[in-house]
Amino acid sequence: MNQPEDSAASRFRDLTAYMRERPVTGPEGHSYIGNTPRGTATHPGLPINVRVLEHVDRTVAEVVQYTRENNPAAAPVPQNVQDVYRWCVENTVNAPEAEQQRRETLEYKHQLEHAVAAGDVAVIRPHRCPECGTFGLMWDNLKQRIVCTNLECVDEDGLTTIVEFARLAHLYVAARKNIRQVRAT
Repeated sequence: MNQPEDSAASRFRDLTAYMRERPVTGPEGHSYIGNTPRGTATHPGLPINVRVLEHVDRTVAEVVQYTRENNPAAAPVPQNVQDVYRWCVENTVNAPEAEQQRRETLEYKHQLEHAVAAGDVAVIRPHRCPECGTFGLMWDNLKQRIVCTNLECVDEDGLTTIVEFARLAHLYVAARKNIRQVRAT
């Protein structure tokens, strides 16, 4: 089964490539704090970004949990975690429509999260803010969250509106479903 070019699985492959191309390396040579030399670490640094690895573990666990909830007799989880989305679809193909929409939402949420984890924050910009409807969403790298840049779009405390990945994904998938229903009629 071929995955769409821009899917959670393809973003997962991109994230894997990103982790390989940009490994976290340990210190080289001697470093100094003030004028005091500090020895080189005796063990090299981890070759991957631990935060990204935790993200991968969390997303795979979410997909496995969803799949097992909808099909307790699902086939074993694939050894290659990049195949987990294909495995999920194959094992939940007969799930009720609402659960399939939930699967699509989960996959789209992961697609956005994988892209952001790999440094592609531009995936946030094409979405409308759920609160004000403008195309003012952007990724706040410092606080690691999606925010609306519309100065009039604030919460009850007057703070910038924050949008969760799950909410953005839910609205996107629901809108796509509505478009398909309108075109079918």
